[in-house]
Order: sequence, then C-alpha cells, then structure tokens
Amino acid sequence: MAIEAPSHNQWWGVWDQFKTHRGALAGATVLSLIVIGVIFGPYVWRLSPAYIDFTAMNTGPSWTHPFGTDQLGRDLLARMMTGGRISIAVGFTAMIISIFIGTLVGVLAGYFKSLDGSLMRLTDLFLSLPVLPLLLVAVMLFRDTMASIFGSYLGIFILIVSATGVTSWMQAARIIRGEVLAVKQREFVLASYSIGTPPRRIILRHVLPNVMSPIIVSATLGVATAIISESVLSFLGMGFPPDVPTWGRLLYDGIDQIQGYPQLVLWPGIAISLTVLSVNYIGDGLRDALDPRLRP
Repeated sequence: MAIEAPSHNQWWGVWDQFKTHRGALAGATVLSLIVIGVIFGPYVWRLSPAYIDFTAMNTGPSWTHPFGTDQLGRDLLARMMTGGRISIAVGFTAMIISIFIGTLVGVLAGYFKSLDGSLMRLTDLFLSLPVLPLLLVAVMLFRDTMASIFGSYLGIFILIVSATGVTSWMQAARIIRGEVLAVKQREFVLASYSIGTPPRRIILRHVLPNVMSPIIVSATLGVATAIISESVLSFLGMGFPPDVPTWGRLLYDGIDQIQGYPQLVLWPGIAISLTVLSVNYIGDGLRDALDPRLRP
C-alpha cells in the first residue's frame, strides 16, 4: 500500500528558499533589532529626548549617554529611538499607500485592455515628474493647511506619507501589470471567464493571489524609498517640525557641527543606512524565494 507524502505548504518552501540567502537573513535580523529597539527602547531607556542639560553639551559616548549628547545637551540615544519610530512609521505608511495605488493601476491596466493605454500613459506621466522637487513643492504649499486642520505633527505626517506614496507607485504598477498580462492567459483564468464569472471575482480569486510575489517585493523596497524621501525632506528643513527628532532632522541639526562633533550625524546616518540596506537585502531574498523556478 502506497503512503502519500505529506503536503508541503508553499510558504514553507518560500521560507526554506529565503533561509539560503544570507544577506536577506542578515537584513531581516538587523531590521528586526532596529524595529524592536525603536518601539520598546524608550520603555527601557527612560531619559526624555527633549530634556536639555547645558552642562553636558556635545559630549561623547559615556555610560550616562551611550551615544553622546547634542548641542543642547539632549541625549542622542533617546532622540534616535524617538526619531526611529517616526521614520519607520513614515516608511511603512507611505509604502501601503504606494502599493495600494500601484496594485490597483497595475491590475486594472493588465486585465482590462480598454484601460491599459490610458493608465500606462498616466504612469509614464508620473514617471517623468521630478520626485524630489515635487515633494518640496507639495510640502511648501500644503504644510500650513494640514497643520491647521490636523495639528503640526499629525498634519505634516499625513502630508509626507501621502506625497511620498502618491509619487512612488509607478514602478510597482508596471511590474504588476506585466504579471497580470501573463496570469490572465492561463487556463484557470480562461476557464473562469468562459463560464461567466464576473471580472471582479476573477481578479480577487485568481489574479491577485498569483501576482502576490511582485507585490510583496515592491512593498518591501517601497519602505526604503519612503524612509529616504522623509530623511531628505527633513535634512533640507522641509520635513517635521524642529522639535520632532526624525533621523533626517537629526542629520540636519548636526550638519553645522560635523567637523567638531561627528557623532551628531554619525548615528542617524548609520541608522538610515542600516535600515535601507536591510530592507533592500530582504527584498532581494523575497524576490528569489517567491520565484517558483528557484524553489526545489
């Protein structure tokens, strides 16, 4: 009597392939440590990031201040953890917006031939726009309005994540469109179409599950893009208010004293670099793991 082999869950296969990518594992480890540190660190290191101590201005690393202090004597470790929360929150929120728009445009353009031309020309139009000047103009025009409606902190947060998400969905849309064009020609999609299944149901039940690979990879890489965009805006003085210590704002505050006190820009620069590099490595590992041709 033959014994049936136990069914192998496809996500276990993805994990088995992901484990073979050392860079992706290292990136996942580093990113996990950063996220855990910025979320739970302030509950352990209770020194306020806004506490000013003029007797400890611009001091180097010590037991009292492991990352040193800034020009006003504020603890850099506390400010790094608080800023990390904001920067990572901006990255993930903007990524959700961009992936939603990119997936919507990509699926509609790939499945409905009548919409393909207009949606792809819209995508080309957005691709031709200079992203950084567009972000700067949007922040300059709408920051006061958003601040008056939602408050200085929440208003600029909504403005930055919205502007970043709306200007970073194009690459995902083009990749997803290509995958949808291939999936809709497969037998199970054609069979569903032939029996009169509505397009909405075909998209939700057959098309979307089969294009999750590029969606997940694009989402992963979108986090890095959003974090860099927020850091650039804050570094140029157009991001969050001065009392909100995002990583980009810490770079902006310390750039004038970089020669005498390099730790002011060293720690936020390392945090941004490690986070973006880790996310990129995770994206590479997911791209390989989600490719069925590379799985055993």
